[in-house]
Amino acid sequence: MTSLTQLSPDEKMFRDAVLGFARDRVGPRVASMDHHGALDKELLPDLFDLGVMGVEIPEQYGGAGSSFFNAALAVEGFATVDPSVSVLVDVQNTLVANAVIRWATDAQKQQYLPKLAREWVGSYALSEAGSGSDAFALATKAEKKAASGSSTAAKLWITNANEASLFIVFANVDPPRGYKGITAFLVERSFPGFSVGRRKTSWAFAPRRPAGSSWRTARCLSTTCSARWARATRSPSRPSTRAASASGRRCSGSPRGPSTTP
Repeated sequence: MTSLTQLSPDEKMFRDAVLGFARDRVGPRVASMDHHGALDKELLPDLFDLGVMGVEIPEQYGGAGSSFFNAALAVEGFATVDPSVSVLVDVQNTLVANAVIRWATDAQKQQYLPKLAREWVGSYALSEAGSGSDAFALATKAEKKAASGSSTAAKLWITNANEASLFIVFANVDPPRGYKGITAFLVERSFPGFSVGRRKTSWAFAPRRPAGSSWRTARCLSTTCSARWARATRSPSRPSTRAASASGRRCSGSPRGPSTTP
């Protein structure tokens, strides 16, 4: 068994590639990105080409098919040069892609993992004005309306919100059940009613990542939404770790206990 302090040859090669990219491509842009309070979006295609935006995504979906440890090496490598790019890569891999890999249906994986591996930035929309690390206190509610689902909500401090095309949004579909009614939804940036608000300054990092996201009656247009929501509200008495079996092109939900990471 190899010690965590002793990298394998492949791990050293990967780490060195990340460090070299961070120093050569990210480093010269840091001052400008901090000044403008925004990511230099010319970096995104190169980050995808480097393979650091889909470290654990299986090769069949276009990812690197590597390990969580390599994802940690990537996060560490970028942090030596720029914490904000490091956090972008961290959220993409350890929160968004990881959740889709573990909990999504096969149809959802086919739809979203190739995009997350090659072109789409993901975001994890959990925190709200009244619930940061206390995930169980979230106030966002979702309800089904006819064949579509809708939610009126406002999320805050959402890392990657400015760049993201896909958001994992947490809402409660059955408030009387408390945290047991919390469900995760896959929401595309293009969904009607969805918008990203002003960015918020985040202590200790360059103020160019977190932003608010909000939507009024952001509708999921799939005809399978009704069935999905019914499954969510009839989930077991304790939070389930199984993704909902119904699949839809426009609305995706997975009844599960939420992460406590904002």
